[in-house]
Amino acid sequence: MQQQGVGVEAVELGHAYYRGSLSSEQLHNIENALGEKGFELLVDRNQQIIAGIKATIVKYVHHTEHLPENLNISALLSKELQMDYKQLSTVFSANETYTIEKFVILQKIERVKEFLSYNELNLSEIALKMGYSSVHYLSSQFKKVTGITPGVYTKMTVKERKGLDRIL
Repeated sequence: MQQQGVGVEAVELGHAYYRGSLSSEQLHNIENALGEKGFELLVDRNQQIIAGIKATIVKYVHHTEHLPENLNISALLSKELQMDYKQLSTVFSANETYTIEKFVILQKIERVKEFLSYNELNLSEIALKMGYSSVHYLSSQFKKVTGITPGVYTKMTVKERKGLDRIL
């Protein structure tokens, strides 16, 4: 954006804030530059909302020390994105092939895989960190998503993990 003469005020996960307006040429050049780096410019309002939902969930699931057992994702998203959850859910479900709840579950399972790969915490500690009410619930959700138990995953020599941008 700076190469296009755009005055960038701040950049954070999923957002760039700038002064002024963009010409169509600047917008095109920025879109191409982002594409070369594997990013996508979102100008459609619904796509911006979806990107905001995903970024908030990723930030919360992957960059929070302990998730509360009673995680209220609807309240979190409404607060972060300053929109009614029903609107957020409607936009998300209309444009994606899965629900917000499914996206949260998939993100949590990827984080569990990360913990299992490090082999520093036992399953009880991981369940507590990830906000699961029990090891049994974590294990059953893990198996439902991956097709294997956490124990089998731990014993695998090559542990399949997805990049955060590749989950669904």
